[in-house]
Amino acid sequence: MRLGYFTMPMHPTHRSWTETLDEDREAIILADKLGYHDAFVGEHLTDSVENVTNSMLFLATLIHHTKNIRLGTGTTNLSQTHPVLVATHAAMFDHMSKGRFILGISPGGIRSDSEALGNLDKDRNKMFEDSINVILEIWAREPPYDIDLPGNPWKVTTATSLVADMGLGIMGKTFQSPRPEIVGTVVAPFSKGVVAMGKRDFHPLSANFLLKKWVKTHWANYAEGKRSVGLEPDVSDWRIARTIFVADDDKTARAYGRDDANSPYRFYYDQLGYKLRRGGRGGVFKERMDQPDEEITSEFILDNCVIHGTVNKVVDQILAMREEVGEFGELVYAGMDWVDEKLGRRSLQLMAEEVMPRVNAALKDTRAA
Repeated sequence: MRLGYFTMPMHPTHRSWTETLDEDREAIILADKLGYHDAFVGEHLTDSVENVTNSMLFLATLIHHTKNIRLGTGTTNLSQTHPVLVATHAAMFDHMSKGRFILGISPGGIRSDSEALGNLDKDRNKMFEDSINVILEIWAREPPYDIDLPGNPWKVTTATSLVADMGLGIMGKTFQSPRPEIVGTVVAPFSKGVVAMGKRDFHPLSANFLLKKWVKTHWANYAEGKRSVGLEPDVSDWRIARTIFVADDDKTARAYGRDDANSPYRFYYDQLGYKLRRGGRGGVFKERMDQPDEEITSEFILDNCVIHGTVNKVVDQILAMREEVGEFGELVYAGMDWVDEKLGRRSLQLMAEEVMPRVNAALKDTRAA
């Protein structure tokens, strides 16, 4: 099982924007040194807690400060920009990183972003689908492109201005052929969107804030989508994100990972819980759809969404989760604010050097038995 990294990220508003951007870069540089397979970074335009406004721009600053880690937008919000910009910028990034690029995509979920862009009343899911269809056509076609898909408002051509022998009217292809890996974050129980991912050979990343019982529903739908177009599903393509804190002792693990008033994990889920409930998606925290809202307290969410403990305890919790949800290819560690930088770095280190080797050894022993 691979180990990946994902951060939205979220930081208290009293912290300096300059400082938190530096911190988020340092976390990924450390993850690269520790052997994490990939790093995904989210983006939002109008949220001062979630500080990255353009994940591709942010990740570009890390290309030459990392060596092996794959760099993924987590996600590029396709309702918020023209598909020509996404296609050409992603292609350039792919070349600059020499193929270490992953395109993570979503419609974009924060209403204030949509309001600022004038898209509040538009169908962002359709905008998302229309955009990715055009992006893929740009990468597949030759100039002058002449992209005019039925029902799609994005019409792309360079026929009038094309001067091929001078390089005018030509958009660059990606470094990876035929395209970079495309990953979609899955946030809903029994998601039908993940069926569509399977049909298009996009890869799912199950969100860290979704209860394990709902994460389990994603694989069957993804496999259904793959098989419907004659493709065999491969569990190595499935990523599952989890919120994890590893410490050298139980007292620190519980305090920093849950109980302390200034715990970054508590801050994260207080923020996220409010945003999801406000957006009508608070059901992701429920054990059953008819569970009363008043039962979904901060303690309930932390109990169900945060894995914390010493190395052995975290290993046991990950193996228990894997037993519940089934086989998958990559465990994605969700990054938090570094309230205590030493503890934040230590958790990343223990996860890579102690937890994952023991998890993989246990899985190997299970398969051999």
